[in-house]
Amino acid sequence: MTERAPRSSLSLAQARRIAIAAQGLAKGKPAAPASSRAISKTFERLQLVQIDSVNVLSRSHYLPFFARLGNYDRAALDRLSQQHPRKMVEYWAHEASFIKPEHFADLLPWQRRNWFGDDSRAGIEERELARRVQQLLSSSNPLTSRQISHKLGDQSRAAQENWGWNWTPVKLVLERLFMSGQLSVAGRNEQFERRYTSVQRVYRQLPQSPAESQGALKRLIEASARAHGIGTVRCFADYFRLPVKAALSAVGELEQEGVLEAVQVAGWKAPLYLHREAAVPRISRGRALLSPFDSLVFERRRLLDLFGFHYRIGIYTPAEKRTHGYYVLPFLLGDRLVARTDLKADRLGRRLLVRTAFAEAEAPVETARELAAELQLMARWLQLDDVVVEPVGDLAGELAREVAQLN
Repeated sequence: MTERAPRSSLSLAQARRIAIAAQGLAKGKPAAPASSRAISKTFERLQLVQIDSVNVLSRSHYLPFFARLGNYDRAALDRLSQQHPRKMVEYWAHEASFIKPEHFADLLPWQRRNWFGDDSRAGIEERELARRVQQLLSSSNPLTSRQISHKLGDQSRAAQENWGWNWTPVKLVLERLFMSGQLSVAGRNEQFERRYTSVQRVYRQLPQSPAESQGALKRLIEASARAHGIGTVRCFADYFRLPVKAALSAVGELEQEGVLEAVQVAGWKAPLYLHREAAVPRISRGRALLSPFDSLVFERRRLLDLFGFHYRIGIYTPAEKRTHGYYVLPFLLGDRLVARTDLKADRLGRRLLVRTAFAEAEAPVETARELAAELQLMARWLQLDDVVVEPVGDLAGELAREVAQLN
């Protein structure tokens, strides 16, 4: 059951339930495998899903759908971004993300990815290379950067100063053209490389003129607020990585129009806004393992204010400084984040490895049992045979016993 959100004052528990419901995490997972329609509706609710190449457990964009739907067919999700009319397209948003096609034109005026360099300063050779790349892609199937380099006869090596990125001249041109909306991405190959193509082949309808920047910002902030349910200007801006000062004026306009309402939440000191369509479940039945790139945990300050949960992803932390592991997933139970666990898919051994398991302060007594059930569900979804709990973390022993009872 849900209730109309109070007009001016909310408890912190109500705010948590609003945020969880807005993200599609307040209800239990369906018993049967999720339909393509359910997958599509989940993406509609989230507005965007972050993409990341780390595959220690699963590609990151698959995990938010498992958190909300449980067992589902990843091929059905792939079809949303590969078959016309596409319901998901790749572009820069929070980071590299799948977005709704209608957000593309609105995001274009707000892209400031400085690591690509300033396109206006490109030399004659680089502009000529960009022309050749576009000409090639206008008459070919989608191609990766390596394939394009081969077809154009470019044997340049990646620049060494760009650690972790394959910055050949062709790659640099491709990323600039992609960011500026002159090229698009048709999908990724098995090595997770982008397959570039012309924009016209991805978007059935392209705007006749560039989106007016302030109107675009307002639409994006409204979409972000809808996905949040409740939040600060910083929360709303961070979702699509928009400038906070500009977002403040958009929030003001949406408040004047009645789309957003200023509210107070006990214990959350920042100015807050509630979306007019936000639901307040009287109880949250969510049970979910959240990817480090899940949209519920994007904004770390929000996570601390709302859940009292201090979270840092271990991937970018030196091993000796990690406190909870490498690929650490927060565990949502009801309306609280009650534990965290470092997971790895051992595909060769067909095992889901629980490298660490830690309970949060005041975690309920059923935490280990519920986490064990969620891990078993995840293992089946990943087509792994066993869950193996390693003896690291204050929850590991109890969790191992609960897992053993389920086997």
